Amino acid sequence: MLNESRLKVQLDMAYKTSVICWKPFIFQNQDTPESFERMKRLGLKHELPVWLLSDKGPYHRSQEFTEFVERYQQGFTTKYKIYREFGRWKVNSLVLERRDNNGFPLPLDPEFMQSIRLLGRRPSIEMITDNIIRKYGTHFLLSSTLGGEESLTIFVDKRKLSRRVDGGDSNSTGFTLETLHQLAASYFIDRESTLRKLHHLQIASTAIKVTETRTGPLGCSNYDNLDSVSSVLVQSPENKIYLQGLQVILPDYLKSRFVEAALSYIGCNSEGEFVCRDNDCWCECSAKFPRCNCPEVDVRAMEDNLVTIREAWIQANQEFEDSEEFQLFVRRLPTFYALNSSAIQYFWKMDPGVHQRYRQLEISTGLLLSKAHRIVNKLFTLSKRCHTQPKIIVPRERSFRYWLNYILSIMYCSENNHIGTYMEEMRSCSCPYEHPTCQGVIPCTVGEGLYCASCSHDNRTRCASCNPGYMLSQGMCRHEVPDSTDHYIGFETDLQDLEMKYLLQKRDSRISVHAIFISNDMRLNNWFDPSWRKRMLLTLKSNKYKSNHVHMLLGISLQICLTKNSTLEPLLSVYINPFGGSHSESWIMPIDQNSYPDWERTKLDIPLDCYNWTLTLGNKWKTFFETVHFYLRSRIKTTSAHGNSTVYLEPLELMDPSQNLGYMKINSMQVFGYSMHFDPEAIQDLILQLDYPYTQGSQDSALLQLVEIRDRVNRLSPPGPQPLDLFSCLLRHRLKLSTTEVVRILAALQVFSAKQPNSLEYETTKLCS
Repeated sequence: MLNESRLKVQLDMAYKTSVICWKPFIFQNQDTPESFERMKRLGLKHELPVWLLSDKGPYHRSQEFTEFVERYQQGFTTKYKIYREFGRWKVNSLVLERRDNNGFPLPLDPEFMQSIRLLGRRPSIEMITDNIIRKYGTHFLLSSTLGGEESLTIFVDKRKLSRRVDGGDSNSTGFTLETLHQLAASYFIDRESTLRKLHHLQIASTAIKVTETRTGPLGCSNYDNLDSVSSVLVQSPENKIYLQGLQVILPDYLKSRFVEAALSYIGCNSEGEFVCRDNDCWCECSAKFPRCNCPEVDVRAMEDNLVTIREAWIQANQEFEDSEEFQLFVRRLPTFYALNSSAIQYFWKMDPGVHQRYRQLEISTGLLLSKAHRIVNKLFTLSKRCHTQPKIIVPRERSFRYWLNYILSIMYCSENNHIGTYMEEMRSCSCPYEHPTCQGVIPCTVGEGLYCASCSHDNRTRCASCNPGYMLSQGMCRHEVPDSTDHYIGFETDLQDLEMKYLLQKRDSRISVHAIFISNDMRLNNWFDPSWRKRMLLTLKSNKYKSNHVHMLLGISLQICLTKNSTLEPLLSVYINPFGGSHSESWIMPIDQNSYPDWERTKLDIPLDCYNWTLTLGNKWKTFFETVHFYLRSRIKTTSAHGNSTVYLEPLELMDPSQNLGYMKINSMQVFGYSMHFDPEAIQDLILQLDYPYTQGSQDSALLQLVEIRDRVNRLSPPGPQPLDLFSCLLRHRLKLSTTEVVRILAALQVFSAKQPNSLEYETTKLCS
């Protein structure tokens, strides 16, 4: 039993660097409650932080892992392995059985026992490491299988393989992954031929590396070949290796100290003491190894991986840009007008080829970026206690909008063999400083409104035609402005607002308009009984006597006198007839409503009780007038029953109409304003162009001028929910057009206005029938 136990320990020592000391499994196989309790007392976790075990421990020094890391850093990111095992001897350790069987002494090697005794009762971590761990390892073998293993491993650089196949290299042997799969599958059938073919492919290409491994007896026909000298431990899902920490066979006073030493050996490479505190673990480095907490080898490897990922990312984007689908898409884009990112996106969606190729790019670059982010996160963890910050280079993700703008840059900013950046809002290029200009010809923009309707064939940067409502001027589209309408009808006077206000206050004769006073109920400068309703008219018969003028009303002034002690209060209603016609085609002034002016009364310095009544419209509320109708009513001003307010009553409500309340007289009535030029024959000729246009341009010009006249006339309406249709009154009474002709003209103007940019629905209130 002693020899058998010695065999188990020797096996443990022989294979501890290859299969025994696994990085994440140092304590996971310690399945005894006592070991867990000891770990809790020491403040340790069951799983160690990855950064502590990144480049430390026997696993990282094993031949298989070292070879894999070396190949990976060379670019071989894919490994194919085919193997078979021959295992017939089951090896079991009797150590734990003897320990648990009635306290018999453990059948251990005398040298091992002597090493334990030499440690003493309180050995240091260095003593345990030098006398136990370095000689015998950290674990011993519980059970496993002895036999032989034969394997073929192929490392593949898929990037080089895909470039050789896609590029059509003349020197390429034309092999693919499928070829490698077939060769690997035939390895155990025809080993010599398979190795010869793989050797030839490895010489002809740098895309693969082949390794063959044959250990132990490779057959089971003769059991004599399966001896303990040549056999090896085999490990597979069918043949597992079970390990146990050495602390379970050590004396109790050494167990906790051995765990600390093992952690320091595995986690800190014996360069410091392993410490865990506040959910964090690290190495307290010794003076000889101040940088033991920084896995520099792994940090450099990850930095190199980030560089490799960035190169692969650049290559993937370049391959997409050079792909036939992308190049064909760019060549098919229209060049006779300027495109924007929305137009590129529309054509992109209509092209299934480039859309599918871009999806492939998204998947490949997404995988690369995800891998880079994982490496960056791990790199931050690894360099947590390093003295220098790691070099992190991560490519910036290129969104779909980046490619839209890049296509625009190719189209418009790629002169002189240099590609700049197209700035869509400014329609210009940003070129590198050290190179000549990269901006090419940027065509005109076709669209609605101010944009071109089409571009010129001779010069694509200039417009050939414009949209309705715009005119072509020096290759650009501008708002179409109507010609001056002053020779058709006048609207403005030379007087400024302040000048006009001063003249109205002074009732200057220069802005006084001569009008005819007409009334059947009263006469000027005569006293009359105002108890009944009186009607007075001030009229200008310009449509009969002055057909080449229209008149603008700026203000009204009346001088009204009352008898002494009269309680009557005049009440005036004013109607305006703009261009003639019947009285029903007049509108009433909304005096003192919606910010409209109110009457201003000024007492005269004379013996009689006389007042000047003035209504000032000014430029803000001026309007056309042909006739002004005054309706005079009277009301009685008296004090309320409470004596604190004034009440107005109708005369008939107070007393018998035979009783007189006083008399009233109007000394003068005056209208202020000015007359303007009006040419009805010229407007008639303008209307004729709607039916008999010489050219399309002249018809549009006539319509534009009529719309301008209509809007300016109706703009002089009184305040209200909708403007009054004064333009129809002008056509009806000053141009003497029929109702049918007026309706036809208004409909033509409405259709033309709807075609103009920023047009609004034009609604008015009818005034003239």
